[in-house]
Amino acid sequence: MSKAFYLETFGCQMNVVDSEQIADLLGGLGYIQVDSAEQADLVLLNTCSVRDKAERRVYGHLGRFKPIKDQRPALMIGVGGCVAQQEGERMLEKVKYLDFVFGTHNIHRLPELVQQVEERRKRGSLTEFLDRDTRLDLFPERTFRDTVTRFVTVMQGCDNFCSYCIVPHVRGREISRPSGEILAEIRQLVEQGVREVTLLGQNVNSYGIKDPGEISFSELLRRVNAIDGLERIRFATSHPKDMTDELIDCFGELEKLCKHIHLPLQSGSDRILKLMNRGYTAADYLNKVARLKSVCPEIRLTTDIIVGFPGEAEEDFLATLDVVKQVEYADAYTFLFSPREGTAAANFSDDQSSMQKQERFDRLLAVQQHNSSVAWRADLDTVQSILVEGSSKQGQGQLFGRTTWNRVVNFAGPETLIGQTVPVKIIKVMTNSNLGELAHQ
Repeated sequence: MSKAFYLETFGCQMNVVDSEQIADLLGGLGYIQVDSAEQADLVLLNTCSVRDKAERRVYGHLGRFKPIKDQRPALMIGVGGCVAQQEGERMLEKVKYLDFVFGTHNIHRLPELVQQVEERRKRGSLTEFLDRDTRLDLFPERTFRDTVTRFVTVMQGCDNFCSYCIVPHVRGREISRPSGEILAEIRQLVEQGVREVTLLGQNVNSYGIKDPGEISFSELLRRVNAIDGLERIRFATSHPKDMTDELIDCFGELEKLCKHIHLPLQSGSDRILKLMNRGYTAADYLNKVARLKSVCPEIRLTTDIIVGFPGEAEEDFLATLDVVKQVEYADAYTFLFSPREGTAAANFSDDQSSMQKQERFDRLLAVQQHNSSVAWRADLDTVQSILVEGSSKQGQGQLFGRTTWNRVVNFAGPETLIGQTVPVKIIKVMTNSNLGELAHQ
C-alpha cells in the first residue's frame, strides 16, 4: 500500500533540484507526493538560510505540523536543506516532535533516515560534509518529468566567502561536474521533450577553473548551444569578478542563449564591496555591463542589492543608487542586511539605525520601480517569442511562458501549444508578469 509525503521547498533553484531528488528517493520507498500535510505520512521541509531570520521562520513553520502530529503520532516530520545543515542536532533538541534532519550533502541518505524512523522510531541527524570525489559521484540521476524546461546542475558549492554569505558554510566548497555528464544529461532531457535548460551553480562563471583539462563555462555554453532540439539556454547565478570576455561574447554569438543575465551587484560602493569581499570595483562591474550591452544591445539585467551593510554611509548608498541608475536593471532583488551566524560580517560593528536603513531601502526601491516600469512597459504592443511551458494558474484556458528576458507572459490558447514557441502580443504589463494574446502568424 502506497504511503504519502508532503514536501515544501524554500529558496533558490538549487533547492528545487534537490527537491526533485528527494521526491525520486521517496518514490523508491513507495511514497507518492500529496498536496497537503493532512494527507501525508511524511512531511518534509527543504529549507533556505540565505535570508533574514530563516531559522526562526523554519521553526515557526514547523509549528503548523504539531497539531497534526498530536492527532497522528505516527506522522514523520523531517527538515533538509541549508537551515538543517546549519542547525543540525540543535533542531532535534528544540523541536521534540521533529524526527530527523539531513544536510545539503546527505540527501542520498534520506531513505536511511526514513526507514530508521519507520522501523525503530529512532530520530536522526546527518549533516557531515562529504569529500570532493564522493560528491561528484552523487550528482543525481535525473528521472523523466513531463516538462518543457528543466534545471541542470553544473556545479555545487562556493569558494568566494563573501563576508555576508552563508552559502559556503552550508553548501560546502566548490566542485564542477564533468562536462561530459552535463551534456549527456541535456541530450537525454531534449529527447524527453525539454526545450529549455537553465544551468545552475552558486557561481557558474567559475565552472571548470579548478579542474585541469576541463572546459570553461563559455565553452560549455557553446557545446550546449550545439545540441539539436534544444531551443533556449539560461544560467544562474553569475559572479561579476569571474565574468570573462569570452562569456560576454556568448550573448552576441549563441542564438539559443536568452538575452537576460542575473548579475548581483550587492553594492555600488568600492569601500563596501571590499568589506563584502566581492573581488571587484564598481568600475569593473560597469565595464562588464557596458560590454554586455555592446555585444547584445537587447540584453536586460537583473541584480541583487544589499542595503544597510555594516558601516554603510550615505555616500556609499548614493554610489549604489548611481550604479542602479546607470545600469537600468529590469528588476532588482533588494534586501536589508541581516547577519548570518558563522559569516565574517556577523561580527562587523554597525551604527546605523533601523529607521535609517529602511529610509535608504525605500529610496532605492523607488528608483528601481521606475527602472522596472520603463523596461517592461517597452514590451507593450510588441510581439514576443514565447516558449509555452504549461497551463497558467491565472484561469482556465490560459497558458504561460516566458520571454527571452525571463518575463512570464499569460495568454489564452489551446494546450496543444505546450512545448512550442509561439508569437504573443503583449497587451497588458503588470507588476510581476505580462498579459498577452496569440499573434497572427
